[in-house]
Amino acid sequence: MHDDLIAALRARLGAANVLTEGDLSAWELDWRKRWRGKALAVLRPGSADEVAAALQLAAAHGVSVVPQGGNTGLVGGGVPDDSGTQLLLSTQRLNKVRGIDAANQTITVEAGCILQSVQAAADEAGFLFPLSLAAEGSATIGGNLATNAGGTQVLRYGNARELCLGLEVVNAQGEVWSGLTGLRKDNTGYDLRDLFVGSEGTLGVITAATLKLFPKPAASLTAMASTGTLAQCQALLGLAQRRLGAGLTGFEVMNRFSLHLVAKHFPQLKQPLPPSDWTVLLEYADADGEDTARQRFEGVLGDALEQELINDAAVAESLAQSATLWHLRESIPLAQSEEGLNVKHDIALPVSAIPEFCERTDAALAAAFPGIRLVNFGHLGDGNLHYNVQGPEGGSAAEFLAQHEHTINTIVFDAVAQYGGSFSAEHGIGALKRDELALRKSPVALGMMRAIKQALDPKNLLNPGRVV
Repeated sequence: MHDDLIAALRARLGAANVLTEGDLSAWELDWRKRWRGKALAVLRPGSADEVAAALQLAAAHGVSVVPQGGNTGLVGGGVPDDSGTQLLLSTQRLNKVRGIDAANQTITVEAGCILQSVQAAADEAGFLFPLSLAAEGSATIGGNLATNAGGTQVLRYGNARELCLGLEVVNAQGEVWSGLTGLRKDNTGYDLRDLFVGSEGTLGVITAATLKLFPKPAASLTAMASTGTLAQCQALLGLAQRRLGAGLTGFEVMNRFSLHLVAKHFPQLKQPLPPSDWTVLLEYADADGEDTARQRFEGVLGDALEQELINDAAVAESLAQSATLWHLRESIPLAQSEEGLNVKHDIALPVSAIPEFCERTDAALAAAFPGIRLVNFGHLGDGNLHYNVQGPEGGSAAEFLAQHEHTINTIVFDAVAQYGGSFSAEHGIGALKRDELALRKSPVALGMMRAIKQALDPKNLLNPGRVV
């Protein structure tokens, strides 16, 4: 039925870059193994012009296209449906660093660049690119921008949106918009960049970006501290912010069960503190020298001990020890995966509301589902929690998910709304949360979003069925 389209795509992209046979699960199965589709073909363009040609051909044949970066998404937004009629467009061959402007403190990279590679390129040039998240070894910059990724440094540097100055995008008609400006001030009309950041491939395909770089800190220090309550974590955050200011670059919290899962499934990862109801991971980066920064950082921890905000603390003595502490935090999602399917939540709340929200929602879930286990961890510094629910021990995780996910989501999302929060902080909407968005977003906001989609993609060919 689509033989002419496939032939035209192979003529333009090369036969090796239009895949229709063999094992395509690397593109058709999502990271969580919850979403499996069937693509008409997997396209691997190597330039923005090839992306444009592919979208022009798709539009001419009325075939929809699902863009995909590193396939590390968590909401089913980057895999095709099971119809076998959608093209999967992978950006992984768009992997060049186009240039670094040291005076302007910017780096321009293609969308398929792995986040870790961008960090390394910035580091080699003497700069810091601060976006950091657990999947940085496989997630791509295009995907990070398409979902407005957050990560562990949002407290200091902001989401992916705040780190992006310009974009190159191919629209649904196959036209290339070259907006790779390195300008920090540009008021020439609507900010098109912000339309595409966070749009999850529904408005255009990001092919390159110009990103902010920062001077490397002279000192970077990491510590773990144990506490008894989230209220104490919140108080410690306030103390650290007052004393460390913008130098506080990370403030993560992990409940007891989340670190228990890491110990259970990755016993080789030694934890520096005894188990506690809550553990905090703090990072401080400063332009001062190591000695001055360490004195200030340890002073905050000492005061927290005196004020009984924390029970114990361990400060990394080297970069290797710091990496070990962060590895514990970043291993929580992997440990959850080993434990079995679970109900994931990516929620944002005012920091002031988090202790009460957790106390009440924990109780509501425990009453509704005796024996459930809560894996609560995340970025307290910016109000983003991964408030996940694991079924009772010994039961079928898959059955628990299938039977109770909707009810659990309702309890959690109703509570999030009550406290003025968001049910999607950094993972996006995708297919998983599309219906929830339709229920919980205001009709006015939904109307404007649909109008934008209609204007930019009137034939609904770009990632249909996602977001709106």
